[in-house]
Amino acid sequence: MTRTRADAPTRHPRHERRGEARLPGVLAVLVAVALYVALPQRLLIAPRFVLPALELLLLVPLVAFNPRRLTRQTRTTRVLSLTLVFVVAASNLVALGLLIRDLVSPGVEDGGSLLVAALQVWLTNVIVFGLAFWELDRGGPVSRTQAARADLPLADFRFSQDENHDAVEEVADGASVKSDWVPTLMDYLYVSVTNSTAFSPTDTMPLSTRAKLLMSVESVSALTTSLLVVARAVSVLH
Repeated sequence: MTRTRADAPTRHPRHERRGEARLPGVLAVLVAVALYVALPQRLLIAPRFVLPALELLLLVPLVAFNPRRLTRQTRTTRVLSLTLVFVVAASNLVALGLLIRDLVSPGVEDGGSLLVAALQVWLTNVIVFGLAFWELDRGGPVSRTQAARADLPLADFRFSQDENHDAVEEVADGASVKSDWVPTLMDYLYVSVTNSTAFSPTDTMPLSTRAKLLMSVESVSALTTSLLVVARAVSVLH
């Protein structure tokens, strides 16, 4: 029997939600740390484990404060989470700069390891910008589920769910207006992946200046890496 709207389960107000799961964010950071540790030493600006240790040091209190669900936030935890993303992003962008230096240098040998390192840098780039989008949009993951929509900061991104309320019923039922949908880390990682592969927005559009700036930096980084990797691969094959 077809379920009617009257039979639909009652949705809890956003301020009563359990909050987004902590585990995906932790795994994303750990993968980024592992990719950085595996880079060749010549792409690192400090001893191999210094920056990863700092990143883990920043991550531990965040996990301790919200071990399972992201439901609480203070000014300190907000600063720590943004600092963590900044450290991961800065270290990867430096690694990208050193990688570009090596890829364009004719005297550098072992092109195969550089190609692998380029993949590591690209993957870290996808993760770190996904984390940045996740942390910044609408005040961050805690605000998105715990605050009323009227109290949220202006959105940095417009997702398709934000404008599907007038589509066919099975699509409209999942729209932000009707279901109180909010994006999660996977949504922002998807935005990051598509921006790194298409070098432009796809179905999710940046609204704020900072979102456009971040997406521009990611696109240019991904495009530069791709072009230099292709050029280097051609030279290695020949």
